[in-house]
Amino acid sequence: MEALEAAAGLLLGLCLLAVGLYCCYVKYIHAKYDHIPGAPRESFLFGHLLILWRTLRKREFMHDLLLQWAEKYGPLVRFNAFHRVSVMVLSPEGVKEFLMSPQYPKDRMVYGRMFNTLGERCLGNGLVTVCNHEHWRKQRKVMDPAFSRTYLIGLMETFNEKAEELMKKLEEKADGKKEFSMLTMMSRVTLDIIAKVAFGLELNALSDDQTPFPHAVTMILEGMTKTRIPFLQYMSGKEKLEVRESVRLLRRVGKECIDQRREAIQNGKEVTLDILTQILKGDALEETRDDENILDNFITFFVAGHETLANQLSFTVMALGQHPEILERLYAEVDEVLCAKRDINHEDLSKLTYLSQVLKESLRLYPPVPGTVRRMEKECVINGVRIPANTSLVFSTYVMGRMEKYFKDPLTFDPDRFSKDAPKPYYCYFPFSLGPRSCIGQAFAQMEAKVVMAKLLQRFEFQLVPGQSFKLLDAGTVRPLDGVMCKLKPRSTARGCQE
Repeated sequence: MEALEAAAGLLLGLCLLAVGLYCCYVKYIHAKYDHIPGAPRESFLFGHLLILWRTLRKREFMHDLLLQWAEKYGPLVRFNAFHRVSVMVLSPEGVKEFLMSPQYPKDRMVYGRMFNTLGERCLGNGLVTVCNHEHWRKQRKVMDPAFSRTYLIGLMETFNEKAEELMKKLEEKADGKKEFSMLTMMSRVTLDIIAKVAFGLELNALSDDQTPFPHAVTMILEGMTKTRIPFLQYMSGKEKLEVRESVRLLRRVGKECIDQRREAIQNGKEVTLDILTQILKGDALEETRDDENILDNFITFFVAGHETLANQLSFTVMALGQHPEILERLYAEVDEVLCAKRDINHEDLSKLTYLSQVLKESLRLYPPVPGTVRRMEKECVINGVRIPANTSLVFSTYVMGRMEKYFKDPLTFDPDRFSKDAPKPYYCYFPFSLGPRSCIGQAFAQMEAKVVMAKLLQRFEFQLVPGQSFKLLDAGTVRPLDGVMCKLKPRSTARGCQE
């Protein structure tokens, strides 16, 4: 008995010593970073985490809190969490230095959480999450042909076809009375498009209300959001199980697609040069086959290829519904360029200049991906402030896009900011990131967005349902909290067009 008590006492003493040593280490870290401005810490150990968790729990938009801190403490803002410190960089010079150069890798601590989602391999080492630059470079080189201008022009037929299916669905609701979520409709059409053009899949999410894929993507993104909270991934519960099942579903479907396409290639059959074919071609060049990495990229393109665009389109509708004068200008441009034309061609897209400005302004105020993170491995001076080595640097296009310092009247939706003669917002507007790690699908997404929005404007008048909050939700991506509830009416024949 005495031996047990002695052992227990020794164990307690060791635990107290470990806690004491850890607290000394945290104090040492504080001393290294306390010269960098930041909000007061609420806790010695938790730092700013308690503030951020409270914001998430109240379903308040965390990035608005970061904006407040940026305005008060910027251009560098420090965040403490246990022994880790991150610094938000809010100067164009800092953005240029760290995003435009390949020498600053993505932060493994941040993007590693997307490798697994609540214990299930999800995005793994796909194009978005891979931190090793050489591994990323090889993947990107393989993917580039699937996003070439020639290939993208060839996708116009599918963009038109799927957008027409959306118009038919919207016609069923266009009585001026039915209320529906624009976000839901946009999510389904963008899911159908990415499935078809990237993987040759006909999901029919627009027609099939029972399809599990939209819900699966939502659950995966929610799971990624939850992994920000330490220890949550080790908790049990129905939600965790649902997230893991969603990941398994997409990886299972991805494996079936890969196996079928690989067999077709091996049998000498003609296959589409889509994203899936490019992934398999790149894998064939490697000495060792890595099906898990192929699945990582399947999930990456499947999720990112529709979720972010659906949010952008929904936010654009939300903004236009609140600005009838901008909507009228868009109607006039669409009528002039398209008239009553059914199929939009690539040349038409270049003529829709005001629509391009509207889409860019939507991304400024409502970027679906609010920012990115880099790892600075050597000590550096940013804006005259010394930043210690091995620091996570946070870059937020959401925050910088809403700062008066960079955009006049930043909360005003004004597409003329992006007109041809307007001053260009260099290094403070990066909804697709910047530099070598910028989004490979940027041109793809904006072509698709133009086709869908042009057809919507050509065919319908829309009105936002009163009483919506228009608040933003951080759910893996930034999305409209209330789903952009709308009512539609068919438009009469386009002005200047013949019946």
